[in-house]
Amino acid sequence: MAASNEQIAELFDNMGTLLEMKGDTVFKIRAYQRAARTIEQLSTSLAQAVNNGEDLTKIPGVGKAISEKITEYISTGQVLAYEKLVDELPTGVLALKEIPGVGPKMAMAISQQLGISTVEGVAEAAADGRLAQLPRMGKRAAEGILRHINAFKELGNRTPIGEALPIAEQVMKVLCEQCPEIDQLFPVGSLRRWEETIGDIDLIGTSTNPEAVGNALAELPMVKDVLVHGPKKISVVVESGIQIDLRMAEPDAFGAMLQYFTGSQQHNIRLRDFANRQGLSINEYGITNIESGEVEEFADEESFYARLGLPWITPELRTGLHELDFGLENNLPDLVNATHLKGDLHLHSDWSDGNDPIELMVESATAQGYEYMALTDHSQGLGVANGLTLERLEEQIKLLRDMQEKYDISILCGSECDIRATGDMDFPNEMLAKLDVVVASVHNAMNQDQATMTARMIKAMENPYVTIIGHLTTRLLGQREPVEFDLEAVLQAARDTGTALEINASPERLDLRDTHAYRAREMGIPLVINTDSHHRNHLDKRRFGVAVARRAWCRPEDILNTLPKDLFLQYIRTPKPNRLSVFDERRVGTIRA
Repeated sequence: MAASNEQIAELFDNMGTLLEMKGDTVFKIRAYQRAARTIEQLSTSLAQAVNNGEDLTKIPGVGKAISEKITEYISTGQVLAYEKLVDELPTGVLALKEIPGVGPKMAMAISQQLGISTVEGVAEAAADGRLAQLPRMGKRAAEGILRHINAFKELGNRTPIGEALPIAEQVMKVLCEQCPEIDQLFPVGSLRRWEETIGDIDLIGTSTNPEAVGNALAELPMVKDVLVHGPKKISVVVESGIQIDLRMAEPDAFGAMLQYFTGSQQHNIRLRDFANRQGLSINEYGITNIESGEVEEFADEESFYARLGLPWITPELRTGLHELDFGLENNLPDLVNATHLKGDLHLHSDWSDGNDPIELMVESATAQGYEYMALTDHSQGLGVANGLTLERLEEQIKLLRDMQEKYDISILCGSECDIRATGDMDFPNEMLAKLDVVVASVHNAMNQDQATMTARMIKAMENPYVTIIGHLTTRLLGQREPVEFDLEAVLQAARDTGTALEINASPERLDLRDTHAYRAREMGIPLVINTDSHHRNHLDKRRFGVAVARRAWCRPEDILNTLPKDLFLQYIRTPKPNRLSVFDERRVGTIRA
């Protein structure tokens, strides 16, 4: 199987770490780290690019040496320089760098001085006092590492955004209620960029009484430990195990600090290089004229970017790939937002595994301001979800048709129909033909090999009644790995057959992921933002799917369910693949980032 971008990025990230452990030059270390971050964001396959003979050095952050190593890895399955580094350093030392609070140098000290090569070993050393005896460690730091390890065991190394964002919003709400002196308070870092997983929750604010804000955070009932408590910075750990870092900024310099701590690292590196070429340097305090030493402060991000000759760049696009280039050309996209959505096409009721009656789901969709919705209870093959038999689906269709006269919203009859292991649908075509919307999804036989799974998905797309492929990779964040398939072949089949692909907004899925959605958008494939709601209160989770679409550079015209009702009904009533003409009419001036 061809090496994936994720595998290549992990290899370079590990190379950077190993070089740092060896004490190599900062320049070389950063080069590998930058390459890893860039490769993580790529929407196209590096393996395919190598096979096509493309020049990899045109990718930002990929120079000649790294390009050669990518080719070596794809061609041979290994990089000799990496294998040599692994052999030179203690066994298992890479595993230690995954522990929050343990950097590369500390990992080396733990391995060399304590002879430890596992996370469990570090936990034992922290508990029995050996870890605290290491230079520059101490009892408090060792206790913090043990606490992080315990949280890591419970939650994994990073927290899904669906868990982190509500905590951050709750904390900010309470702080603003208790501290009326707060003028501004924002999440930053990966949370503000809407990445799918979060390390720590980082907050930045301004206040006429910053110490009171820090005190209020430390005294929140959910806080179980205070790590740092200074006048303008405080770090705490809450009951869920996640760390919250709060920094209070000076109002006149807030814009620069907000930009700096929002990141991403790659975006800030490119921004720094761009500023340097203008004779300027940037940091969290402002912009400095290198020749004169004069420092300019900025109260907001817009003026900070404007000083560099750039438009404000929305945080979701700050990946360090193309956003500066498009900003300089004044060609950044007008991204989709939640108000653009006109309907939700993946909803469940208590007829299958949903929590609420159909009427409540219809009313909840109406409350979102939608013009249409599709009820898509599970098909019969998913017994664990109380899937509908043919008879029950017939009964439901009749009920929905009868209900329509009571509501202004268009109620579409649908099904989340299982894609069987063979690629056949769980309902016969005679039944599928009676439905307005068919969401076809994989729920079983997930361990099929890449070729079999690819053929299975393509066969489902070739069905004339399949409207949308639901949660394409089947992943559950932190719980289940995605299935293996040839992404490019599946995306091409989606375009060829006129099959839409779902961005599943359920926070535990976020499937398609941003890089897959980016590639699908490039290829002109209709994308649908659905919530896969099993409860009436889940429909507002559409914001998570919208964030994925925004990170994929999607405009309203790239998203199928931004179509007004009349056009959407025209779309689904047009035979496949002719319905693409309805979708393509709106996609003028497609971004080719």
